[in-house]
Amino acid sequence: MWNTAKKTTLPELLRLTDPGIREQLEALPASTVLIGLGADGQPVYVDLDTESPHVLVCSASGGGTTTTLRTLAAQLLHHGAHALVLDLKRVSHQWARDLPMVTYRSSIADIHDALVGLRAELKRRIDHVDQHGETGDLTRLTVVFEGAGNTLRQLARHWDKVRQEGDPKMSPAVDAYEELLFAGREARIHILASAQSYSAALGCEQFSTVLLGRVTTRTWSQAAPQIHPAPKSSTHRGRLHTVQGFTAHPTQVLLMTDAEAADWLAATAAEAG
Repeated sequence: MWNTAKKTTLPELLRLTDPGIREQLEALPASTVLIGLGADGQPVYVDLDTESPHVLVCSASGGGTTTTLRTLAAQLLHHGAHALVLDLKRVSHQWARDLPMVTYRSSIADIHDALVGLRAELKRRIDHVDQHGETGDLTRLTVVFEGAGNTLRQLARHWDKVRQEGDPKMSPAVDAYEELLFAGREARIHILASAQSYSAALGCEQFSTVLLGRVTTRTWSQAAPQIHPAPKSSTHRGRLHTVQGFTAHPTQVLLMTDAEAADWLAATAAEAG
């Protein structure tokens, strides 16, 4: 059954400028991000090292997926992570373009090459762990995958057009994505993905934290079959459910604007440099 918390009033909005929020973010371990506030008034977190190495945000258009990815990624970057931003829409993550700790890719060919290159980095990191037995000296790497479902389909089509005789039939980029989902935790590589619908192509079984916004009952049954009955989706800005295990937390997500994320991280880079 759906595990509901004691009902209280969720905040109308949760912003970076709200009292105590910046201090709360500063105090978090580098592996932990604040998703928002739950219905019991308590913070809803995810620890990428111990709970869920990857996070999927699923909502219809206008449901806040881009903002949620921005908010989660910015927290990791603030604590020293680097990011690869895959933004086929070209407009979703402008905040990240000029940050020194971010690699931004927006064309399908560049996204293909970035994922193939990331597979080589995954192998390098796993070899490092095999030799040294620890990950503490590996810089955390976050893959921000905007519109993952559509981009994966475009990657498959791209490969059909460019592959040569003797090349594998499956797109190396899609294959690399699946490998990253499977082995990313051991290499401190985390995927934060968004999609408008839930599809097996996303590798959904590897996302043990799923944020569901304006989705259909069918999507609920696919994404969180253990949650029954499916709670009603909300049209309120920044309102979604955080599904972790057998619990669905009604959550008011922390909202961070493009300017807030860019300014916060530019200040972080200046302090570090």
